[in-house]
Amino acid sequence: MNYPELFLKKNEDKRLRQGHLWVFSNEVDCRRSPLEQFAPGDLATVCDADAKAIGVAYVNPNALICSRLLTRKSNLKIGESFFRSRLNQALGLRQRLFDKPFYRWVFGESDGLPGLVVDRFGAVLSVQITTAGMERHKDLLVKVLCELVEPTAVLLKNDTGQRQLENLSLVPELVFGELPERLEVVENGTRFLVNIAEGQKTGWFYDHRENRARLAKLVRGMRVLDLFSYAGAWGIPAALGGAAEVCCVDSSESALSLAQASAELNGVAGTMRFERSDVFEFLKQARERREQFDVVILDPPALIKRKKDFKSGYEAYRRLNHLALQVLSSSGILVSASCSHHLSRENLQEILRSSARHIDRHLLLFAGGGQGPDHPIHPAMAETEYLKAFFCAVSPTI
Repeated sequence: MNYPELFLKKNEDKRLRQGHLWVFSNEVDCRRSPLEQFAPGDLATVCDADAKAIGVAYVNPNALICSRLLTRKSNLKIGESFFRSRLNQALGLRQRLFDKPFYRWVFGESDGLPGLVVDRFGAVLSVQITTAGMERHKDLLVKVLCELVEPTAVLLKNDTGQRQLENLSLVPELVFGELPERLEVVENGTRFLVNIAEGQKTGWFYDHRENRARLAKLVRGMRVLDLFSYAGAWGIPAALGGAAEVCCVDSSESALSLAQASAELNGVAGTMRFERSDVFEFLKQARERREQFDVVILDPPALIKRKKDFKSGYEAYRRLNHLALQVLSSSGILVSASCSHHLSRENLQEILRSSARHIDRHLLLFAGGGQGPDHPIHPAMAETEYLKAFFCAVSPTI
């Protein structure tokens, strides 16, 4: 295929040749290939300073990440067969990993489809398209998705802030079928009710699947506090695991309503209570009441969305972990997680160390976790690894 050429400055091809897929606007030789000659979503052949082709990418001249590589085969046509091949490959991996159709089918760059996330909820697909380049192909994508799994509904969520950066509409689109108000998700043998149209992100968070399964084995007879509980993905398995009591805290009334309905569905409603509250405020009041829990789960939303927010976000994580430790019983378990890419595993470990020392507690990290296998990590792209979790045994100081 003869796509227009996008030339890089000298030595700016090294990262791409090592496996990365992004081109930043300051890496482009704008004298040879002015960015303004491209419209958002245009395809281009990316070339190094010596005019050697690196691959085919789509371009958005208005974005900091101005180009994302789709293939290293410079003569490959980006059309229906391309998308069918990539989607089939991603689907094959998930079908080997899971025996039920509840998983993240496409995880952007890791699956060779930058700007695309697809979550599968049985016969319903929830799709996030985050770039102008992928938006250009949405009709073709929907066509291929429908051919491969014959869904009953396909929803384009269109509600992520990344779409704003690419000047894309934030209006959701039901592009195929009819969407029920509530769907049932099966995860680790637990049944959950979700509302993908009104829920956060794609409507569910599959990424902590393995971490939640680990926790459920540790809570028998214990009093559990699930902070930022959303629809009960941690709390309900804990109740099924034999917890004596589970308290779910979230600021969203609709999320807690779903959690309560799921608790009833799984026959554990009598073990659970649901508190609508700001988590910081709840922890402060629990501390004042001297309320104690045997297990505390701290799984907040991303508190550092951009690198420039690191300082304030780090402080928020520190305060949360400090407060959580103060309501943990003398020999308890803290599960502390972060989905902020900009907060490293080392950062979170340091927060746990310093918070424990500040209140004179002995803290041991006895297990760690990351994102599940349906969120595979691209080894050349640190950006695809974002989730980290520590399982901590906390006791009186030694």
